[in-house]
Amino acid sequence: MELLNALALFANFVVVPATAYGAQLALGALGVTLIFGVLRFANFSHGELMSFGTMVTILATWFLQGQGIGIAPLPTALLALPVGIAVTVLMALATDRFVFRFYRRKRASPIVFAIVSVGVMFFLAGLIRIVIGPDDQSFADGARFIITAREFRELTGLKEGIALKQTQMFTLVIAVAVVAALFWFLQNTRAGKAMRAYSDNEDLALLSGINPERVVMIAWIITATLATVAGTLYGLDKTYKPFIFLQILLPIFAATIVGGIGQPVGAILGGFVVAYSEVMVTYAYKKLLAYLGPEGWAPEGLVQLLSTDYKFAVSFIILVVVLLIRPTGIVRGKVL
Repeated sequence: MELLNALALFANFVVVPATAYGAQLALGALGVTLIFGVLRFANFSHGELMSFGTMVTILATWFLQGQGIGIAPLPTALLALPVGIAVTVLMALATDRFVFRFYRRKRASPIVFAIVSVGVMFFLAGLIRIVIGPDDQSFADGARFIITAREFRELTGLKEGIALKQTQMFTLVIAVAVVAALFWFLQNTRAGKAMRAYSDNEDLALLSGINPERVVMIAWIITATLATVAGTLYGLDKTYKPFIFLQILLPIFAATIVGGIGQPVGAILGGFVVAYSEVMVTYAYKKLLAYLGPEGWAPEGLVQLLSTDYKFAVSFIILVVVLLIRPTGIVRGKVL
């Protein structure tokens, strides 16, 4: 019985939140991977693109809520998500049209593109704070839990319960659907094959009649969609903080590099590696060890490797270790 209580405790505070967080990081890392695979530069504005898409979804959610429109017990944000995606796609295409295209035609180096993306990041950050402000915003409605810890305890008779939030379940379901659709698109459609060909050899792709501007446009459309979905799911699962998406850029880049730069499968694996590492390193194991140890025994202190205040430091450590030991990441091979 004590072992079951330990497993329930570990699942409630580590497995469930880390899995949902990993899915969100994986979606964010896929966007970074796609832009790197096609345009060959690190897009530092991706975090703010996630924030922008989430902001638009929040504004659309508030409008629908004000009109009395909803899909209870599901969150209204799911109804507003297509609006957020559409506006974010337009923003991504506009930044490419008026900023990145200029440097692409000049065949600027990747480092120039990366620096330019930092400028786009600050522009988006300022725009977001002007529109919605710097404060935390809550936009989740509908049923909060699929099952609460109390209901789980009453159902199983255990001391510890597992709470499963509705947003966590949506995160997993939507992430699986989006990833499956992306891989199907890249492997089976003409546009997807053109993107892979352009990523593999730009000059040969041009000789084959592939339109580079169309490939770039599709890449930005997919990236904006992934950014909006990832940001909205993260905001629903936790809360929307305009400043948090600048911080979350570090674990997203860590996931991208851990998995292998330009590798979609690696981005997904890297997202879960980083998420589980962050949660497990900052979790306090005192109660868990008390269940596993002799009866009546409990360790002194929290048995916590790092405070939750240093959660993002875990991503930085992982990033450095991977770059030193295995710079190619988990998955090797051709980009995209």
